[in-house]
Amino acid sequence: MAEIDQQAVARLLKPRSVAIVGASEEPNTIGGRVLNNLVRAKFSGPLHLVSRTKNELLGRPCIRSIDDLPEGVDALVLMVPAEAVLDSVAACARRKVNGVVIFSSGFAEVDDQGKAAQKELKALAEKAGMLIVGPNCLGFTNYVDGVPLTFDDYKPIEATAPGIALIAQSGGLVNAIRDSIVGSGVRVTHNVSTGNEAVVTAEDFLDAILDDAAVKTVILFLEQVRNPKKLLRLAAKARAAGKSIVLMQPGQTAKAQKAAQSHTGALTGDHALIKAVLGSEGVAVVESFDALVDVALILHHFPAPSLPGAAVLTNSGAMRGVIFDIAEREGLELVEFSKTTDDALRAIVPAYMPTENPFDIATLPFRQPDAWGAVTKLLLDEPRAGSLVVSIFPGTLSQQAERFKIMMPLLHATKKPVAFAMLGEPLPLAEEFVAQIRAEGIPLFRSAERAIRAMAAVAAIGQARQRKKRQVSKPALAAPSLPRGGPIAEYRSKELLAAAGIPIPQGALAKNPADALKIAAKIGYPVVLKAQAAALAHKSDAGGVITNIVDAAALGDAWERLHSNIRRARPDLQLDGVLVEQMARPGLEMIVGAWRDPDWGAVLMLGMGGIWVETLRDVQLLPADADEETIVAALRKLRGAPLLMGTRGSKPVDLAAIARIAAGLADFLLHSAEVSEIEINPLLAYPDGALALDALIVTRSAV
Repeated sequence: MAEIDQQAVARLLKPRSVAIVGASEEPNTIGGRVLNNLVRAKFSGPLHLVSRTKNELLGRPCIRSIDDLPEGVDALVLMVPAEAVLDSVAACARRKVNGVVIFSSGFAEVDDQGKAAQKELKALAEKAGMLIVGPNCLGFTNYVDGVPLTFDDYKPIEATAPGIALIAQSGGLVNAIRDSIVGSGVRVTHNVSTGNEAVVTAEDFLDAILDDAAVKTVILFLEQVRNPKKLLRLAAKARAAGKSIVLMQPGQTAKAQKAAQSHTGALTGDHALIKAVLGSEGVAVVESFDALVDVALILHHFPAPSLPGAAVLTNSGAMRGVIFDIAEREGLELVEFSKTTDDALRAIVPAYMPTENPFDIATLPFRQPDAWGAVTKLLLDEPRAGSLVVSIFPGTLSQQAERFKIMMPLLHATKKPVAFAMLGEPLPLAEEFVAQIRAEGIPLFRSAERAIRAMAAVAAIGQARQRKKRQVSKPALAAPSLPRGGPIAEYRSKELLAAAGIPIPQGALAKNPADALKIAAKIGYPVVLKAQAAALAHKSDAGGVITNIVDAAALGDAWERLHSNIRRARPDLQLDGVLVEQMARPGLEMIVGAWRDPDWGAVLMLGMGGIWVETLRDVQLLPADADEETIVAALRKLRGAPLLMGTRGSKPVDLAAIARIAAGLADFLLHSAEVSEIEINPLLAYPDGALALDALIVTRSAV
């Protein structure tokens, strides 16, 4: 994908000159809305109006065609039917227009003919070095500089504090996000709809917008990430600048993927992969529209979350149980209070009151009016907690204002993320309270679920930002290079993994029955026989695996039976030999794999083996350089994690051993340029270690 000139994008976002093709003075037409928006914004640069039928509009002169424009207009808004777009864009190229905003639909989002037209549009623009926004978009509004190139109604947003920028491939949805942010009392700086992204992508706008000092947080709604490598670079850029990115990428279900294709012509990516890789880079990848707004608001006000755990303050004993359930479901750790905090709480509450987290303040403020402040300070000072959620029933209007007045100085001073959940919607809240809490930048919710879900995402991002990536050390490979062009036989794969420090069963390759007997005698019975050939990926299906061979006589019979099975199933297959291995003791089956994704880079996969991975897809994805602590944390998130912890009297498995093997596998991939994919399946996990029972390495094509 060709890189876009970011200076050209900056000119487009903040144009010195604008042209409108299809302008109108009728306020209810698209052309009229665009013109009236620019007039309302008091756009001060040259404004060129192109109309075939009018000599002037709103007292401004018109020209007849694009060819009458001066050269080098920064931004041109094109409002013509889809069938006239190509000719119009060609005319823009002749006049060396910097960028064209195309509202028209009927391109890649509809059918093959539309895709072909969009491809031609892209080629034309790229040849001319011209930007295209859209087609099938709503345009954009730069509220910072007063530039509304959209037919959405423009209302100036004036503020001095840094705000939130919005970028979406959708049109109407980005406006809904804007309204939610503005309704929460936060400034919106940019509102960008990119549509089909024939030329300029959301990543290109993000790159330019991150350079704006007025932007502190960016919300992305992307049905497809078109330039993953650039987005990863921009995630690092945002992190270095102390700015936050919150992303929602729909398409987790088959129906959602189909909807995305029909909406913007996008083929959605692997959501789990996107969440794993971008999440590790500090981008908050969320699952719902509510979370998109909620997480952005918290990160906007508290851009430097650190510790993952949270403290919760409530005024209802019943809510404690509700909060426990929500927190476990959403993955928010409720920390156990330190002894210092617990002792301090016990000093101010009656003996019968529990002091655990979540803390129920109950009726204490009726007897001790300053209790709201005292308890809030203790929970904010709790060293194990990285955030505070206040989930309370509001009380009377005067009580709301009084509580916040007491708590406000403490909340003003903290850098820990704080969220207020004022329960009981639609019960009205005191205007004074709402004004105060917004002035302090405290996100306000009307449900505990939303506050805790958002704080869980913020905690995960804080943890990702604090986590150190593993210093990847080069494994000791058995050979300097690997054959190119596909799978490597199991025995060879295991030799390479063993050289990299990954434990495998004792065994060796046998070329004949005599070799097999010698190997079995050396390693001890019982043994397993496995047919070996690079082209035999599924050995069991061809009868190429025989287990529990207990003595020499059984070994001879098994040798003949294995070869007979292979001749019958794959008569054309030439075996490298037969792998004779010591029969492994039973263990918990896991799967560990790593591969090079062409867009997102090297990825590590962890999962439960057997039916868990085959039918339930119980896996966790991580970047390949994840440290062992992160790998262990991911293992604990598997749905089958209770099996790892020990069930029905079985001992817990050695998670540290699994993590070491996974990290070693990832190291192997990262430092073996020929390898495209590697998998251990199954990896047998034990209380005292783990063993790679089967392994497959796939190398890149020789071409």
